Amino acid sequence: MSMKNCYFKVEKITDNFQSIALLFARLTIAYGFFEPAMKKWQGMDNVVAWFGSMGIPFPSLNAYMAASTETLGVVLLTFGLFTRLISIPLIVIMLVAIFLVHFQNGFSAAANGFEIPFYYMLFLMIFTSFGAGKISLDNFFFKK
Repeated sequence: MSMKNCYFKVEKITDNFQSIALLFARLTIAYGFFEPAMKKWQGMDNVVAWFGSMGIPFPSLNAYMAASTETLGVVLLTFGLFTRLISIPLIVIMLVAIFLVHFQNGFSAAANGFEIPFYYMLFLMIFTSFGAGKISLDNFFFKK
């Protein structure tokens, strides 16, 4: 068997795991947004003050928008519904987190750097590009 044939056989087998990988990735990212979203709702006054201290315009509006988007993101990513659409505002939230909160600490997550929000952003970019996969409500409702 040639290396090329071997590659194509492996490719054919692993293609079957794409939707499972997308499902686990979606569930992982949704779970990752759950706690920050809940903490925002539980301490909204503190979040508004924090946003204001970072110079975010309209801190109250933006705090509620961030918490709402993250909460909606948890639900939609979990079910794989409107996955491409919800990923876009979540990417924006990750960009804000990277540049306003984490960037000055460098890359390392251990130093509160931008590593984790960067990884979240990469996953969200994958969801934007590839969608939710076959194991999703997107596939059920909008199957091409």
